[in-house]
Amino acid sequence: MSKTERPLRADARRNRERILAAAGELFARHGHKAQMEDIAAHCGLGMGTLYRHFPNKRALLTAMVGERFRGTAELAHAAEEMADPGDAFEAVLRGYLEAADGDAGFQLALMGSSEVEWDSVRADKAAFSAAVTRIIDRAVAAGRVRADLTMADFTMLANGVIATMYFKPGAHADWRRHLELVLAGVRG
Repeated sequence: MSKTERPLRADARRNRERILAAAGELFARHGHKAQMEDIAAHCGLGMGTLYRHFPNKRALLTAMVGERFRGTAELAHAAEEMADPGDAFEAVLRGYLEAADGDAGFQLALMGSSEVEWDSVRADKAAFSAAVTRIIDRAVAAGRVRADLTMADFTMLANGVIATMYFKPGAHADWRRHLELVLAGVRG
């Protein structure tokens, strides 16, 4: 919702929350293959209500990714408050990956899906990136991570682990082991 739009009525806000929750479950299970009809049925609302809130699947996925990035920005700000810079880096990377665990739609978005209208989530993504950059800079200065680590590296490392989640879901993926190997490679 843009800043010029009126706030949603309570019933419309509840419907929007129901849609986002149902879509989250179905995107988590089926990725971009989740269909709008299935989402409407899953949340118990009609197609008209769904399309009043989200004119297409891309708008719905974008809203979900925006909410996730707001959550990860809060996670990064909390990690910035940690006393140990190395612990802060590991906490933000681990938390970012835990946010993606089990959500195929979010995983696809993070790996660069064209299904997301990135301009709509640019501010939330930028807030997250700025906080993580500060965390990395602090960890580099303290010698807790390798001296050449950057935000671009964070994204590349996270996407590698997310690919493990996405392409080997469930018990077949040991993304936490993959993460531990990544962390061992970047520690100072």
